[in-house]
Amino acid sequence: MVVGPRFGGGAAAYHEKSDSLARPADRGSGEAGRMDRWRSGAATLAARAVTAGRGGARLARRVPAPWPYGIGLFLGAKLLLTVLGLLVLHAWDGVPGAPPPDEALMWAQQREISGHRWISFWFAWDSLLYLRLSELPLSGPWRDFGFPLLYPFLARPVGVLLGGDTALALLLISNVAFLLALWYGYRLAELLLGDAYAARRFTRYLVLLPTAFLFQAALTESLFVCLALATFYYAERHRWLLVGVIGYFLAMSRSVGLLVALPLALVLLRQHDWRLGPRALLGYLRIGWPLLLLPAGWFTFMAYCRWRGGDWFAYQHAQQTGWGIEVQNPVPVLLHGLAGEPRDAARAWFAVAVLAVLVAGFRRRELAYLVYGVLMVLVPLSMGPPVYKSLLRYLLAAFPVALVLARWARHASVDVWLTATFAVAQGVLFVLWLTYWTHMII
Repeated sequence: MVVGPRFGGGAAAYHEKSDSLARPADRGSGEAGRMDRWRSGAATLAARAVTAGRGGARLARRVPAPWPYGIGLFLGAKLLLTVLGLLVLHAWDGVPGAPPPDEALMWAQQREISGHRWISFWFAWDSLLYLRLSELPLSGPWRDFGFPLLYPFLARPVGVLLGGDTALALLLISNVAFLLALWYGYRLAELLLGDAYAARRFTRYLVLLPTAFLFQAALTESLFVCLALATFYYAERHRWLLVGVIGYFLAMSRSVGLLVALPLALVLLRQHDWRLGPRALLGYLRIGWPLLLLPAGWFTFMAYCRWRGGDWFAYQHAQQTGWGIEVQNPVPVLLHGLAGEPRDAARAWFAVAVLAVLVAGFRRRELAYLVYGVLMVLVPLSMGPPVYKSLLRYLLAAFPVALVLARWARHASVDVWLTATFAVAQGVLFVLWLTYWTHMII
């Protein structure tokens, strides 16, 4: 038969093999072999896991220290605000008269930007104007000079990479700038406060500032603060050419960026022990000449206004025509707000609180940061009463407040209470901003 030769011995061999498989001793031997093989495989997997863990640890050690913490803060804030925003808007849909009649158009524009609410609710007020500026043809007539153009013009090339979605490009730029701001903030706080724990507190309070949720919106706040932090960081590192290059773009992002040259010059003076005199001034000019790039940045925007609109001061005239903004003494504007209607008074008191924190936390070595913070309060107020609606937003640029809070929160109990207080305050303001019925933050 064919079966016999193929299986080596025919039926007798088959019965012999069956009998051997049925013997208990042999069966135990097979189970032991399987167990040995299982143990061997498990040991191999464990060894590979240990090797992978060590490799991951080595990779983590190679990642610069601020990144894991900064990315964690960024993602945590993003997740919490997204969930809160979706819950609030879902509840708001059932409220009679929502949205307010004067905001119905804006809500319709949000829906046109994206059908996903977790994207569209980050576009409000000036975001829609930035979106328009990012999509206007460059070849035709240009009449929109009411905003500096760095932010919307950055969205043009980024939008091309995203398949022409300039709205998503604006949002991406804001969020990347926010993440970079956390990195520069951490590094700057290390230099100013002296240790990594204080730097972490500063970065956390930067995220917890009452209107810090706007860092994630399609607005210029995150880009401006990122560039400002970068200029101060490189100034503290004596890298003045980088200060000038970044400051050039800082001045093109918002009009107040031009004035940041003043506190940066104070950093330069401090680094040379405040020496004055002809020889010292020549030395300052030789080292700090890149600070001249800040006014050059704003002059570039003025030149664009002249080129496309025939008016060097088209920005100023657009602000006057569109929003009734005229430069004036900020102190009477602040006092007028304090005595005004409740919403304006609340905003004005917020500005007073920022000034009080800056002054209370002042240290001589940080004079430049006090001056910067005061400028971020007084310059918006110099725009006159129309600024009240946007004052809480503009004050977000005063990042030295977070430096003071980080120093005050050295004790764990103080840190916990401050963190909880600012988290609740930001949550409340975020809800007000989403629903718009108070017009507290524009």
